[in-house]
Amino acid sequence: MATLLETRLTTLAGEPTTFGELTQGAVALVVNVASKCGHTYQYEYLEALHRALGPRGFTVIGVPCNQFGAEEPGTAAQIQQFCSRTYGVTFPMTEKVKVHGKGRSPLYATLENARDASGYSGKVRWNFEKFLVAPDGRVVARFDPETPPDAPEVVDAIEALLPG
Repeated sequence: MATLLETRLTTLAGEPTTFGELTQGAVALVVNVASKCGHTYQYEYLEALHRALGPRGFTVIGVPCNQFGAEEPGTAAQIQQFCSRTYGVTFPMTEKVKVHGKGRSPLYATLENARDASGYSGKVRWNFEKFLVAPDGRVVARFDPETPPDAPEVVDAIEALLPG
């Protein structure tokens, strides 16, 4: 069985990679994203975290998904253009994937086992659910879609994994 770091992914640009190659040894916040969601504003906070903490070994990984209210209907090019022009996104993004059900991404087969602060584990509930992954591939925290990326509990959990 492959580890999370060995999980095969494809970038939004269509290039094959692995989770480990995408994170390059950084602490990662994996977020299933969508362009037409009530939580889409969170892109702004995700990009701010990526820029502020990136030099210390942190990255956001955006994972577009159209399974919740069909809120990510665009093509890869449309998603890239929206994220770049609207929010200045520079963090890595994968191709659009399924996070549950038949054809689910292997990434989410692992991530959904993580528990959030309330003890919930299982299916991703909606767009912008967040999973914090340590550099060694351990999933160490899960945050519900309502929790903004700049919430103290998210930032504190990231900071606890970053060097000095």
